[in-house]
Amino acid sequence: MNYSIYLYSLLTIFGFWLALQINKRWKSIIFNSFILTVVILVVILVMGKIPYDDYMQGNAPINHLLSLSIVALALPLYEQLRQIAKQWRIILSVVVLASVFSMFTGAILALILGATPDMVATVLPKSITTPIAMEVSAHLGGIPAVTAVGVVLAGLQGSIFGYLILKKIGLRHQEAIGLSVGSISHALGTVSCMEINPKAGSYSSISLVLCGIISAILAPLVFKMIYLFV
Repeated sequence: MNYSIYLYSLLTIFGFWLALQINKRWKSIIFNSFILTVVILVVILVMGKIPYDDYMQGNAPINHLLSLSIVALALPLYEQLRQIAKQWRIILSVVVLASVFSMFTGAILALILGATPDMVATVLPKSITTPIAMEVSAHLGGIPAVTAVGVVLAGLQGSIFGYLILKKIGLRHQEAIGLSVGSISHALGTVSCMEINPKAGSYSSISLVLCGIISAILAPLVFKMIYLFV
């Protein structure tokens, strides 16, 4: 077996490290570390004429950590237990409404555009963190790989524009901003909030975890309800 192919894992780590250095030097939402990492890796793969399949195979050690990250999501939830206990009614109301609204809007838009049931199932969990979204998609009969792309797109939009839009419309409470961004743009939005305001990032981490749990529970019900009225 050619173990040298796993050097691509080091390439991914290098791309992320370089993105972090750029982000630290030029503090801007546009220079999002995730976006920069993707751009850097795409440029390297294209210029080096590296087959994508080879890269993905060599990146397997990092890809396999994706499932373990589901367990790691329990950490921010544990760290914020006191805050959740104080405002649990408001937080729970926001994340439940955000989860249901996000699933319904994505699925209904897909239906309007003529999507088949498997594509609706693929799009439905777009606003929750990747490991959970892929599992939900697979359970509903969707295509997990395409779901991952949708999750990334939703995360990128929220991480770049979410905080700015909420500030522009006059939302001042960092708790509300964090809950809003985290419920729609999961980890990418949370990182963006954390870089701007720690309190917003803290509440965003609460939202992304709770929305992931709630969406995983409600997704089958939402999927059945959509086709019940279609």
